Order: sequence, then C-alpha cells, then structure tokens
Amino acid sequence: MKVKRTSIEGCFEIEPKIINDKRGYFYESFNKKVFQQETGINTEFVQDNQSFSQRGVLRGLHLQEGDFSQAKLVSALQGKVLDVVVDLRKGSKTFGEVYSTLLSEENKKQLFVPRGCAHGFVVLSETALFYYKCDNFYNKEAEAGIIYNDKDLGIDWHLSEEELIISDKDLVLPSFKDYISQYSEVQ
Repeated sequence: MKVKRTSIEGCFEIEPKIINDKRGYFYESFNKKVFQQETGINTEFVQDNQSFSQRGVLRGLHLQEGDFSQAKLVSALQGKVLDVVVDLRKGSKTFGEVYSTLLSEENKKQLFVPRGCAHGFVVLSETALFYYKCDNFYNKEAEAGIIYNDKDLGIDWHLSEEELIISDKDLVLPSFKDYISQYSEVQ
C-alpha cells in the first residue's frame, strides 16, 4: 500500500496495491504493521460502520468530542463520494484547513481522518456504500459538527445546493466560528 500525507497534519490517503487477474481483484485493505510504519500512528480500530446513500446525500460535517473522539479510516466500497476533512484541533499547524478527495470503488483509496477533525462526504454516483473503521466507540452525547456550507470554509461539494439531500440534524449544525467559540469556552 502507498501512504500519502495530505495537507492536514495526521491525515493520510492510502492507495492499496491491487492484484488483478481473470478472477477479479484482491487487495489488502488494512495492515496495522504497515500503517504504523508508514504513518507513525499506532491505532486500534474497535468499531466498523457502513452507510448506504443515494446521489446527493451529504453526511457531515461530524465528529465525536472529548473522551469519545474518534479517528476513522474511510472508503467507498461501491460508488463515488467526495470526502471532506476539516481540522478543528486548535493546537494543530493545519487548524481550520479543509482537505477533500474522491473515494470510489474504482480507485479503492482510503482516507485516515485523525481525532479532532470534522468529517463528511457527499455521494456523486447513483448510490454509494461507505465504510468507516473507528478507533473509539460511538457516543450520542459526544456528537458535534459544523455546517456543511460554512462561508469561511468555502467547501466545494461538486453538486448544486438543489441536488443535496441533508438530514434535519445536519442543517442546524453551528458555523465554524461558532463551533470554535463554543469549543474555547469548554476548554
């Protein structure tokens, strides 16, 4: 597997080595030893999640806070998504930066999202099956996020506003500035 640093500190794109033959393909989707050697990160994944969505579904931008903070290794098993990460770690050199990449069943890339970063994706294909490996267990009370269309972040989701399908919960998430202000008061 090839591991590439992204513009966000501690966030990595992972490209598997795919073996194709007349039967189909095979690839190693995760190897803890190689991952640790390539990234310097020693993580133990404890929960796997999947979501199935139609074109235009935007999920995000989400994170878990405090003791329930999660790092994630994400991929699109079927279809194509634009995957987005926002660094919300105040001590990070890349605080406030946005990184986006295409994940698809064709490229089989994965994205490692470090703890303290908001994460979201939008489905660009007819449908998509999205897969998450998480290093901590989900806790409803630790849910947090920022609004997908934050003006300061200026994320290009590659679809028009009319094409987006967003949950009611995600439509009322705070702006980046409001989240950061609220986060500062809690510290």
